[in-house]
Amino acid sequence: MNELFLMGEPKLWEAPMTYLLLLITIYTSYRAMEDYEMKDKMIFHPHTIKNYKEWYRFFSHGLIHADWIHLLFNGYVLYAFGAQVEMTFTILWGPALGPIVYLSMYVSGLAMSSFYSYYKHQDNAHYRALGASGAVSSVVFSFILLAPTANMGLIFIPGIKFPAVVFGLAYLFYSAYMSKKGRDNIGHDAHYWGSVWGFVLPIIIMPDLFYNFIKQVQTLF
Repeated sequence: MNELFLMGEPKLWEAPMTYLLLLITIYTSYRAMEDYEMKDKMIFHPHTIKNYKEWYRFFSHGLIHADWIHLLFNGYVLYAFGAQVEMTFTILWGPALGPIVYLSMYVSGLAMSSFYSYYKHQDNAHYRALGASGAVSSVVFSFILLAPTANMGLIFIPGIKFPAVVFGLAYLFYSAYMSKKGRDNIGHDAHYWGSVWGFVLPIIIMPDLFYNFIKQVQTLF
């Protein structure tokens, strides 16, 4: 299935959901950076969710970012992987259902990536989180499911590449490790569970994707 990712840069009409998500996220993030009250209403705050039942925060926090660097990073990763994944979903499920599956994975990825953080911090009034990292991680791991032998690397070290499946395993290990350390201000829990969701959901919908994944991984050995 790797050949599906060699079709060049997707046009706007070939990946409308990805470009729409980018446009909305850029706009709402900009607004929230200028409006603290708006940011406070949209941010992921488990303590408020528990006590005031503001469940929408499981989704709204993915539409805002801390600053332009945070937004640029998530936006770039979504652009780099999202359009390709959306195009492939369209091939797999058709032009009507494919974009819906893709959008559903992204939106549900926001919630699924945050459930553990909600459970962990529901009584911590000081914990807050924002950004689309959980959903973007879902998109990246859907890419890994579809093309595990494709080359992937770090933005800051462009010369070093690994098979996507190796990169994915390292990313999961790193996220789990850093989550336990808990010494920085990054949502490693959201990265981990968003990644898992992006890998699992397409398999639930189309189990044959897992067999295709295994066949591709076997070519590495």
